[in-house]
Amino acid sequence: MARRPATTQPSTRKELKDTLWRAADKLRGSMSAAQYKDVVLGLIFLKYVSDAFNERRGQITEELRADGYDDEAVAETLEDRDEYASGAFWVDPDARWGALVAEAKVTGATTIGQRINEAMDLLMRDNPSLEGTLPRLFNRDNVDQRRLAELLDLLNSVQFSGMGAAKARDLLGEVYEYFLANFALSEGHRGGEFYTPASVVRVIVEVLQPRKGRVYDPCCGSGGMFVQAEKFLDAHDADPTNLSVYGQELNESTWRMAKMNLAIHGLNGDLGPRWGDTFAMPYHPDRQMDYVMANPPFNIKDWNRNESDPRWVYGVPPAKNANYAWMQHIISKLAPDGMAGVVMANGSMTSTSNGEGDIRAQFVENDLVAAMVALPDKLFRSTGIPACLWFFAKDKGAGRGGSVDRRGQVLFIDAREMGYMITRAQRGLKAEEIQRIADTFHAWRGMEQLSLATADVTVDDEADVSAAGIEYEDVPGLCKSVSISEIKDAGYALTPGRYVGMAGAEEDAEPLDEKIARLTNELNEQFAGSSRLQDEVVSQLERLQ
Repeated sequence: MARRPATTQPSTRKELKDTLWRAADKLRGSMSAAQYKDVVLGLIFLKYVSDAFNERRGQITEELRADGYDDEAVAETLEDRDEYASGAFWVDPDARWGALVAEAKVTGATTIGQRINEAMDLLMRDNPSLEGTLPRLFNRDNVDQRRLAELLDLLNSVQFSGMGAAKARDLLGEVYEYFLANFALSEGHRGGEFYTPASVVRVIVEVLQPRKGRVYDPCCGSGGMFVQAEKFLDAHDADPTNLSVYGQELNESTWRMAKMNLAIHGLNGDLGPRWGDTFAMPYHPDRQMDYVMANPPFNIKDWNRNESDPRWVYGVPPAKNANYAWMQHIISKLAPDGMAGVVMANGSMTSTSNGEGDIRAQFVENDLVAAMVALPDKLFRSTGIPACLWFFAKDKGAGRGGSVDRRGQVLFIDAREMGYMITRAQRGLKAEEIQRIADTFHAWRGMEQLSLATADVTVDDEADVSAAGIEYEDVPGLCKSVSISEIKDAGYALTPGRYVGMAGAEEDAEPLDEKIARLTNELNEQFAGSSRLQDEVVSQLERLQ
């Protein structure tokens, strides 16, 4: 079979996704889905790194030739690692994609799987940020080397160069998200176990506005929360080093993916020495965080529970559901001015089983809940479970993250009617909807309101919808500021729909007497039409007699 030539044009999102599933088809049946996920995504990462290296190599060549360097000097400079210190990983000649593809179909003592393992070793050796990160499973007994060679040939058509470094990084991240979300869907895993929808991440980031300090995610998945925080800083021309990233992840391959994601985006994150259980062995135990952003897996029944854990300040979470364990862990990590945004299943807002209602009451009475946001359905690709957002704040007083004193109050936002259908099964949020949620919270707290100018947003009508200077007011059907005493009277239920009420009907501009006259004329015309139709039916029946 002839080798598939590499394209010269950057791949579109659709092309990449189609290629990705064809790649997975090459391996299905020869290994478990969990393994081929790591094989395919590992190769996609290797292709991205090689493309980025080659693009930087081309730029260096153009710069040198413009400065009058001859061919020999250009060739020598191109192999100087210092030239690639910014904008690309160094890729050893033996680890470059072209070299691997050239040897993919060559039979001999060294298999293509062994060559790919060696390439991964070289990348980790030459780039400290990748140390201990990349997969090395390509030469295992259950990896069909013939299919692996065909997979390299297929991925040779994928092209990450030619679109700019930022867009290439974002495209790689979208590929990971698409693949793992579909993997979770096909394998029946719980929603939230792999990826949070981009629009939900943006709501959390835009509400919290993480601009300086420590950011933490105790179940960080592939690191999407951190990446979006970095994009927020970039969109507002802030220094990305203003944020220090901390995280933890239980799944080994997802932890490695998070490390890769942070390395690609130039984030020096501390995700712990290895993957690990946040409940059994929490990393960063002595660090308090300025921001926590998390999407814990919903409703975990089998978790590492210790009744005497000091994190259970507000009550011991039930053995068969970890939702309130996650929230108490997150609260325990907050600094005195800290804020958190957490994705949770809707049941967390009203559940009274196994002491959850009592813990929720303690959250409210201790004034930890800043806001509750009800989300529209179908946002998550891999689950139909409705979700909501909890926003916690250690101190809601004036000057503690906002200019308005909101102690003793909770903001409720009902966003269930927002969104648009991306496919028949999945919904997304528009940029202006994300901004409306964020602006509502910012106005309520008296925070500076920034526009959603994030360069990578791929939703409709991406306009500057900043609402700087808007004063907060309750909007029926959308938002309401509610006192703790009122929440107590409602049994500590935190469902926004209970408090915000119904949206007001649009005011009718037509004068009442004119409206009555118009409707009377329309009704008379309908009666006359009905009478004519009745006469015609009788006439036709008489002809049949």
